[in-house]
Amino acid sequence: MSSIAVIGLGAMGKPIARNLLKAGHDVVVWNRSATAADELVAAGATRAASAEEAMGSPVVFSMLSDDRAVTEMFLDSGVLARIPNGTVHVNLATVSADLAHRLDEAHAEHGIGYLAAPVFGRAPVAEAGALNILAAGEAALIDRVQPFFDVIGSRTWRLGDRPEQANIVKILGNYLIACAIQAVSEAVSLAEATGVDSSQFVELLSSTLFPGPVYSGYGSMIAERRYQPAGFTTVLGRKDVHLALDAANDNDVPLPIGQLLRTVLDQAIADGRESDDWAVIAEQQPR
Repeated sequence: MSSIAVIGLGAMGKPIARNLLKAGHDVVVWNRSATAADELVAAGATRAASAEEAMGSPVVFSMLSDDRAVTEMFLDSGVLARIPNGTVHVNLATVSADLAHRLDEAHAEHGIGYLAAPVFGRAPVAEAGALNILAAGEAALIDRVQPFFDVIGSRTWRLGDRPEQANIVKILGNYLIACAIQAVSEAVSLAEATGVDSSQFVELLSSTLFPGPVYSGYGSMIAERRYQPAGFTTVLGRKDVHLALDAANDNDVPLPIGQLLRTVLDQAIADGRESDDWAVIAEQQPR
């Protein structure tokens, strides 16, 4: 039995912590909203009084929402100067490559190991312990936390020795999902305009040319105009598209589809669809 802390108990963090508990690990949990930890504490987890207390664990997983939340928690707070040397912090969040680099340097200054390990998979995949884990950082640190990765994921992809490499891969993966949503939206619009049954059209595409969860899942949502409950909101989608555009700008790589995606996501949010699934950008298409 090993000890691990999980900071951030949202839709992804909570099932990750639950699976670690079920595997027999001692799990310490902390969340800004304390009630989010109640269910896990009832199942045997230990509630930390503060994020700093949670960071005293030998291994810490964190799953926070964005660059701002991660920066406030781990850089602006000064917490890294007050936790034991030798701790390994595994950041599961999708953050910018620049922030990943700054986090790596800040942790190293205080003798704390740092890994980036964003994941592919929504909450049901997390609940099943079947996430794909995109890991980057010092190989020995990945080896050290691999037993925990084996509990929460089906495969760990080792993507390099610099943490930002994992974040770039995650950003690009989400960018491609957004591109697919946009492409399906346009195709469904034209299909409907010509009298084609959109549900059958999506079933055909996802069964033949484009098998897999992106075209089948998002295609069905678009055909049925079903954007709740949201698996990934427009606000989160806009964040990740902006991260891709920022990385492209830093490396002088044009992303013209990204510019379009930013426009339609911004419009969806302006239209009050910020809590809908990001597939709702289909409603920005001419019909």
